[in-house]
Amino acid sequence: MAKNPRTPELDDIDAAIVRALIHNGRASNRQLATLAGVAESTAHTRLRSLETRGVIVGYEAVISPTALGNSIQALIGVSLRAGARQAHIEAFTAHVRRLPEVTQFFFVGGGDDFVIHIAVADSASLRQFVVEEISGHESVASTRTSIIFDYGRSQSLPVA
Repeated sequence: MAKNPRTPELDDIDAAIVRALIHNGRASNRQLATLAGVAESTAHTRLRSLETRGVIVGYEAVISPTALGNSIQALIGVSLRAGARQAHIEAFTAHVRRLPEVTQFFFVGGGDDFVIHIAVADSASLRQFVVEEISGHESVASTRTSIIFDYGRSQSLPVA
């Protein structure tokens, strides 16, 4: 497979650091150095380089929505109205970014224009959110809601 010319080159040390962080985003510099087989100073320099080059774009805590009182999660497929597509995309994106119930959203190709992952307290809150915040938006033509029963998060990415 041809390599994307804009993809930063990762050598074995960089790849080892990235793999370690995928599995444990809180790994210490010492742990990264050990796993990559390099000195701590080298691991530190490589980590900063990965951040500077945009390979590592941030670090985050994964929070349980249920622990915060949001026991219902759903995926909402959204189709936007035809005409003035770019204006609809921009307006809807700006709207969704402001909604605290939204945990993630994706602008996608296929049957839907957006897929939105939300977390809410109960089914009444879900209904209200879909009707008022999503279906009620002027750019939205239709929605399709799927309740999430369970989900997992992958602990891997293909690393060269």
